[in-house]
Amino acid sequence: MKNLKIALIQMDVVKDKNENLKNARKLIDRASNQGAELVVLPEIFNGPYNMKLFKDYSEGYPGPSTTMLANAAKENGITLVGGSITERDRDKLYNTSYIFGPDGNLLGKHRKVHLFDVDIKGKITFKESDVFTPGDDITVIDTVFGRIGVCICYDIRFPELARLMAMRGAEVIIVPAAFNTTTGPAHWHTTTRQRAVDNQVYYGICSPARSKGKGYKSYGHTMIVDPWGEVIAEADIDEEIIFGEVDFKEIHRIRQELPLLNHLRDDIYEIIKK
Repeated sequence: MKNLKIALIQMDVVKDKNENLKNARKLIDRASNQGAELVVLPEIFNGPYNMKLFKDYSEGYPGPSTTMLANAAKENGITLVGGSITERDRDKLYNTSYIFGPDGNLLGKHRKVHLFDVDIKGKITFKESDVFTPGDDITVIDTVFGRIGVCICYDIRFPELARLMAMRGAEVIIVPAAFNTTTGPAHWHTTTRQRAVDNQVYYGICSPARSKGKGYKSYGHTMIVDPWGEVIAEADIDEEIIFGEVDFKEIHRIRQELPLLNHLRDDIYEIIKK
């Protein structure tokens, strides 16, 4: 199977939703024009990462953001992981990633399973559960090039979720994310590289660019990591598109030479049986 060229867009996110959608579309087109077949946007790409604003930026499906994503996927002939947006479903809000195929059809969606409720004294306090309802699904999507797993930000900290995606056939796992400047320097690289090694998959973790104003500060450092845990592409903190290639032969070689997934004791690991 031929290699897959992927692009992760670390975009500036501003208060104006329409400006974010226009900028996202411009960057998607640019990534496609440079040969990307799988394109990824960051978590909450259409508005500020601010709990007080999530409801104001929320959309049902279809809505302005998902319509833009569907059109961008179809007109560029790409698979598009649309970062995430605030999804409104009746009286509930979800942090949701929509995935579209090259024909513009919806392939699936992931609602963030683990909500970011933390209180790191003197550094950051955040409670997503005050706004969002958690999702309940392990998201593995069939695409034209194989199966990919999708999760969102805090989900990456739970190895059980990644393992279950790998066991369901994911060879690439995509993570729209917005780690902050406290947790990012501590765990962004370590966690992503370890999940890639544990599950022998490629990881693409995509952040917004770091805000230059007040409010939530994303860590940046959007990355692509290979199944051996090597970082093959990484952004800094400003708006940037990074590119990398998924080598499916390399996945299969590593899994043959170090057959971790074949050595799982699923007779004793209850998590694998679910």
